[in-house]
Amino acid sequence: MKFFTDQDVYQTTVDYLRSLGYDVLKASDVGLQRAPDEELLRYASEHQRILVTRDKGYGALVFLSFQKHSGVILLRVQPQTVDAVHRELKQFLQEYAEDSLRNHFVVIEPGGHRIRKSEFRSQAEE
Repeated sequence: MKFFTDQDVYQTTVDYLRSLGYDVLKASDVGLQRAPDEELLRYASEHQRILVTRDKGYGALVFLSFQKHSGVILLRVQPQTVDAVHRELKQFLQEYAEDSLRNHFVVIEPGGHRIRKSEFRSQAEE
């Protein structure tokens, strides 16, 4: 599974995902640390990576603007809940295959997760 992390994702989470064997690319790795959310989502989609973020604003891009994506994982995490979110994230990633996350918006929080399919409009529909 390949991930692209927004600049707001804790380095400890990046390290954790890598320790589990996942391919993780950070926004700063490709010079996008100051890029707007739309550009980050587009980059992740073009490179077939699931975007990992702490920014709830991606919900509007996915569900209101119907922006194309390869999957989004929103981490509802604070410094004091990192371990609990990591446990839930690990369990979630063990249960779901990468293909099943395409076009889905996932919220991971301590003790649970929610997953919702999203639709995006093709350029022909716009």
